[in-house]
Amino acid sequence: MANKKYGKEFKLEVLSLAQQVDGAQAARSLDIQSNMIYRWRKEQKETSEEAFRGNGNMTAQEGELARLRREVAGLKEDKEILRDTVPIRTAPLSPTAEAKKP
Repeated sequence: MANKKYGKEFKLEVLSLAQQVDGAQAARSLDIQSNMIYRWRKEQKETSEEAFRGNGNMTAQEGELARLRREVAGLKEDKEILRDTVPIRTAPLSPTAEAKKP
């Protein structure tokens, strides 16, 4: 049995119908599994505006997290480049150089 994919509009119509009649009755009349209605209802309740966004589409929070991860990766790369190009003085200053300090 192949997995059917339902669009956002269909899911919203099903949920609207399920509010008017029992969820199990709505599922039977539309020839879908009743657990689908309960799952869609839960998704709509938890994510409201971002519910049923489709495969591969991130929520705003997921998008922000991905952006921040890219930014951190870029900053780490910049840090590595600077570490490799800017010499860090590890030897102590000579006594004459320290005496010249104000």
